[in-house]
Amino acid sequence: MIRRSGWRPRGWGRKAVPTLKDALREGARRLAEAGAGTPQLDARLLLQAAAGRSMEELLCNPDEELTVCQSAQFDRLIGRRIMREPVSRIVGRREFWSLEFEISPETLDPRADSETLIEAVLGQVADRQRPLRILDIGTGSGCLLLALLTEFPRARGLGLDISEEALGVARRNAVRLGLAGRADFLRCDIRAADWVTQAGGPYDVVISNPPYIPDGEISGLAPEVANFDPGIALAGGEDGLDFYRIITGSVAELLREPGWVALEAGFGQAGAIEGLLRAAGLESLQVRDDMNGLARVVAAQTAPSETLTGRPAGRGSLDCHTDLRNWGI
Repeated sequence: MIRRSGWRPRGWGRKAVPTLKDALREGARRLAEAGAGTPQLDARLLLQAAAGRSMEELLCNPDEELTVCQSAQFDRLIGRRIMREPVSRIVGRREFWSLEFEISPETLDPRADSETLIEAVLGQVADRQRPLRILDIGTGSGCLLLALLTEFPRARGLGLDISEEALGVARRNAVRLGLAGRADFLRCDIRAADWVTQAGGPYDVVISNPPYIPDGEISGLAPEVANFDPGIALAGGEDGLDFYRIITGSVAELLREPGWVALEAGFGQAGAIEGLLRAAGLESLQVRDDMNGLARVVAAQTAPSETLTGRPAGRGSLDCHTDLRNWGI
């Protein structure tokens, strides 16, 4: 049974407040009772946010007392997590590719599985000094584009998104990471007839993690996803493939020769995406698996006789940290 009331360990008076150690223990207990998968980690991250302390400070000063305000704030944050709000949503940030990104209700919460797409690009483009032009379709928080720009110091990129609020988050992330001079962001609806003209080009690499959940399946996703990720970032049409059809139908116009496209795939969608890319005239297809053996990224090239590395294309597998089957994705 979910408890929504506040808490005060036995023996505390009305005005008493817990130590960091006691708060962490009690917060983890409440989350475990509510069925949280990682109660200790979640409680620690929420305590850091409520108390304004780093992990090192929590470890080094376990007997430090919280203020009354900090204790009340921690109680509120624990209550939000019990109601299945993700920790990243509560604290407003998410680590991705060892970088910290601001997120908001208007952006998708980045998943570790999406790092497979970064690995796919790095595996294909050996020369890190290459002055690539990168297009990120549906950029959200900007995590994919900005992560790639940290790996390619001479690259520039453009992130497209339909949400001006999401683009504001992406711009702030670019500034915080020192990448604002190489990252541009543009409000663009790729369902519009002139979206390719708006996007410009040509590009060396086009990437996207588009909305890919079939509309009828969204309500059945885990509450952390269905209730807190923006619906516009999830809904991919009746079969989940609407945005893949749009992207693959125009990607050849956007790419140089040779050029490369990498698309994140939802569960069971890789085969259909491969077919769309072949129909668009792209070849040298690769499917990259995550650590759980799920096909996570489909990639292809405009020029099958050449690769950006000179290596033949093939099926690969990559390690990542999260199996999205646990989320219903």
